[in-house]
Amino acid sequence: MNSASRNDSCVSSVEQREVTVGGGVQGSEGIISIHLVPSHLENETMELLRDKHRMTGISCVVCLLTLSHLHTLTEADTEASCVVLKSCILPCSFQSGNEVVVHWFQGTGKTPVHSYYHNQDQLARQDQRFRGRTSLFKDQISRGNASLQLTGVEVQDRGRYNCHTSTISGNKDSFINLKVDAPVAEVDIQKVENRITCSSEGIYPEPELTWSTSPPSSVTFKNTTTVQETEQQLYNISGSLILSDSGTDVAYSCNISTRRNKRRATLRHPPPIIASSTDTTIPCSVSNTSLMVFSLVWRFNHSQIILNQAGANVSHSVSEEWRQQVKGVSESGGLMLQDLSWKQEGMYTCELSNPEETYVTNTFLRIEKVSRTGVTGIIVAVVVGVIVVVLLTGLILYCKSKRRGTRPEMVL
Repeated sequence: MNSASRNDSCVSSVEQREVTVGGGVQGSEGIISIHLVPSHLENETMELLRDKHRMTGISCVVCLLTLSHLHTLTEADTEASCVVLKSCILPCSFQSGNEVVVHWFQGTGKTPVHSYYHNQDQLARQDQRFRGRTSLFKDQISRGNASLQLTGVEVQDRGRYNCHTSTISGNKDSFINLKVDAPVAEVDIQKVENRITCSSEGIYPEPELTWSTSPPSSVTFKNTTTVQETEQQLYNISGSLILSDSGTDVAYSCNISTRRNKRRATLRHPPPIIASSTDTTIPCSVSNTSLMVFSLVWRFNHSQIILNQAGANVSHSVSEEWRQQVKGVSESGGLMLQDLSWKQEGMYTCELSNPEETYVTNTFLRIEKVSRTGVTGIIVAVVVGVIVVVLLTGLILYCKSKRRGTRPEMVL
């Protein structure tokens, strides 16, 4: 029997259970290597050892022994938190040494999330779901850092991970509990007739939606909430509120929250503004807020963007269609308009937002039309006024000249 056959025979005849690493004993025919490994690392370890001895060209016998009480260092679980679609690090450290082996596993699975030995990544048997999304800090492995960097985080990545490290001096198992969140990023709120709707998408875990008013109202509103789970295990939530009256002095707030964060969207519908073709300002004031921490967007009829501004110290940007009408923005965010016509009559929406809140104000602007009769009357009054002034001037000159005994010359 040749040495390769002896190796395979010895390997196949020994059961593998516990975790430790043994040394080697020089024999007459080569090296007898004794290794103790956990059962779920059986395939990876055998491939590692076979490759190692093929590379050295040394005839050896590799045996994996079963011992029930050999020492393995295990630490208490570490908590880690990641955000969907972002990158994060699962920490893992060990006592540095020679012949470093690193295996990362998710849950009780036997397919590795990431493997490292022979001083390089070994990803042939990597879990396909993690393909292209994992990496180690290669320059820090020799210093005992086996932390795993995970990119493009998914909800399915949540759970318990095992970081198994091994050197010639011993083994270590570290466990990391990974929590995954998709925070509430944006809340959309709008009003159509007597219904206010509020919605947000791509959230994890399942969010909650509540309503409130300012000032507080004793009126009971009819509301409904719908939650849907997507194929990516994210949640979309929407709610609607039926108004029993059209009170314009009430601000309606929609609050969407998870364990990680919450966002609020507030809608206000003040009385219409009546303006002539001259200058006017549409207010966008929110109590206890400042443009220093808000972004500002003005829209016309809910869709056409008039201007946007990223803060008080940033210049606003006006769309091409509105440059003639936009005079500027007030310190409180009000829209200053000029040279108005009937084309500018409609709904103006002011949206102030920061990472926690969004304030929406819908104001209808009505352009006051001047009737033809009124214009004609103004023209007639001006003409009559001019005639009266001319006649009075002529009469005064005539009286003065008569007193002097001369007649004034009429200049035509």
